Amino acid sequence: MFSYVSVESRVPSDHPIRRMRILVDMILKDLDPLFRERYAEDGRPSIPPERLLRAAFLQVLYSVRSARLLMEQLDYNLLFRWFVGLNIDDPVWDHSTFTANRDRLFDVEVAQRFFAHTVLIAEARDLVSDQHFTVDGSLLEAWASHKSFQRKASSDDPGESGGMSGSDERESDGSDFRGEKRSNATHESKTDPDARLFRKGKGKEAKLSFMCNLLMENRNGLIVGVDTRLATGTAEREGALALLDARSPRRGASVGADKLYDCADFVEQLKSRGLKPHIARNQKGRKSAVDGRTAASKSYALSQKIRKRIEQGFGWAKTIGSLRKLKLRGLAAVSGWVAWNIATLNLVRLGGMAGWWNPSPT
Repeated sequence: MFSYVSVESRVPSDHPIRRMRILVDMILKDLDPLFRERYAEDGRPSIPPERLLRAAFLQVLYSVRSARLLMEQLDYNLLFRWFVGLNIDDPVWDHSTFTANRDRLFDVEVAQRFFAHTVLIAEARDLVSDQHFTVDGSLLEAWASHKSFQRKASSDDPGESGGMSGSDERESDGSDFRGEKRSNATHESKTDPDARLFRKGKGKEAKLSFMCNLLMENRNGLIVGVDTRLATGTAEREGALALLDARSPRRGASVGADKLYDCADFVEQLKSRGLKPHIARNQKGRKSAVDGRTAASKSYALSQKIRKRIEQGFGWAKTIGSLRKLKLRGLAAVSGWVAWNIATLNLVRLGGMAGWWNPSPT
């Protein structure tokens, strides 16, 4: 049987994904000079960068958990084929080919530039505030198990290298670490050396993780900065300052945050940048670094009310997106994938503000 109906005609004219593709194509067009530098001109034909990134965008948008399932969807889902740019008769790539080309093309630079363009679109529509911001951080579980967290080969502790016997041999391969004191100073993951053993707070379990920091503007709750780094006790505050320095808010802008950021050094760093520290006060057993006059202002109360919206960004990225448990290893790859997820979130939020997701009247 022959079909003379195109894939284009199979997608409803009022489907919101059409407007989403317009935005994605506009961003990819601006990134074309970067793609041209990376696309191989000789050898076996590679996957066109635009198609590869559209497919990666769909993977986040539609919560496809793996490249194998994404290729399966591309094989029979006409909407996916249309969005990526494949005709109904075009062959679908093998999942290993897709991941190999993605790893070659997709990195922090591409993801961050794509993310920056989503912020530029919001700024062009006057949807971004330059006066009020919120910062927060969240742990991302690494693609590494506790059994992979083993003693470093360079460690000087006795009994860590060859010559162990009995129970020590069982502990050395990570299969039994009961009673063994483990820390990031003496141990590292053999599958992802960049992952760090970290726990969010007292009573919480320790996991091999990365730290993701976000900077949100308070007008519409859009994310205007994303930073991923090694999980340490100071990673949230260091990431917040790095995001603020990259954004360069005007003097007098407010920065909201939770109680973890209520320390004298961080508050002084904000003040030295001309920013108002609208940080939740932590007065358990010590004096808060945020003075009472600031805490009594109406703008402070409003910042404390709005700052909780940043949790929606983390929630979306970990439930709809693919950040609940990372599928990539290494800080560079993880940073790029986090920025890609947050960029997708921004485009979804922009679509909500434009009313794209509302059902059309019948």
